[in-house]
Amino acid sequence: MGSLLKNVSSVHWGELRDATGAAAGGIPSLLSRIAYGDEDSACLAVDDLGDAICALGFVVGEATAPTVPFLLELAGSPRVTCKAELLDLLRSICRTDQWHSAAAAAREGKHGAGYRQQCGWEAAARTAVHAGRSVIEGAESAGM
Repeated sequence: MGSLLKNVSSVHWGELRDATGAAAGGIPSLLSRIAYGDEDSACLAVDDLGDAICALGFVVGEATAPTVPFLLELAGSPRVTCKAELLDLLRSICRTDQWHSAAAAAREGKHGAGYRQQCGWEAAARTAVHAGRSVIEGAESAGM
């Protein structure tokens, strides 16, 4: 995939699911469109990727945390044209707590333990975003 995203093939996308289904079917190609597409194509790809890994802007999935390092790489690249959209997506991922909220509400019922995996996805995604804080701060200070 060029100098950007050179490690994207090391992720086992076929074993991961996103909000649209198997992550292998969309995430790598969307990341590539963000990296190498024209501005309009890249911005549309960020929007489509957001639908896949942060559905409705507040529901993360299994493929979200493994995708975050690539979002950070793209946000830190001078060649990527849609930094503001990437930063918005990263902020949305970091703010998600839908699964934790659902688990807390379910604790009172019989389904409380049923959200353990989803809460783990949320925590991992948030941790991944926090790990890239310096990239985000650099992109923000550059006026994005």
